[in-house]
Amino acid sequence: MTTQRIALFPGTFDPVTLGHVDIVKRSLSLFDKLYIGIGTNVNKQPMYSEEQRVAWIKEIFHEEPKVEVLIYEGLTVDCCRKIGATHILRGIRYVSDFEYEKVIADMNRTLDPQIETIFLTCLPQYTSVASTLVRDVIRNGGDARQFLPEPVQRSLEKNSRY
Repeated sequence: MTTQRIALFPGTFDPVTLGHVDIVKRSLSLFDKLYIGIGTNVNKQPMYSEEQRVAWIKEIFHEEPKVEVLIYEGLTVDCCRKIGATHILRGIRYVSDFEYEKVIADMNRTLDPQIETIFLTCLPQYTSVASTLVRDVIRNGGDARQFLPEPVQRSLEKNSRY
C-alpha cells in the first residue's frame, strides 16, 4: 500500500494573492492532497475574516479535488499531525524569505523530524506580490486587482474595498 503524500500550506492568506495561487497550482503534482491552512496568529490583526478567506480559497480551487482549506490554531506541526501531513509547503520570493523560512523549518523539524518542509520559489512576476503590500494598496485606495485572483477581485469590488 502506497502512503499518500499530504502537505499543509500554512499562512494567513489575508488576502489570497496570485502568488499563493501560483504556489498551490505548481505544487499539485508533488502531493496527493494539499491542505491550505489558515493559521491564527495572535501577532497579526487580519484585514479579512477567516470565513471570507476560506470562501475565497474554496471558490478559487473549487475544481481541484486535491485542495482543501482549514483553519487552525497553535503549532503548524500539530496541525500536520492532525491531518496526516508529512510535508509543509512554503513559497519563497527572495533570499530574505528563505532565511526567515529556514529558521521556522528547522524549528518544525526539531519538533517533529517526520515532517519535511518543501520550498517552492515563486514565478518572477509574483516576487513583489506579498499580502502585506497588497493590504497596504487596498487600505490606501489603490487598485490591487493585478495582484489578486478573480474571485477575490469580485468580492472586494462588491464590498467596494478598492
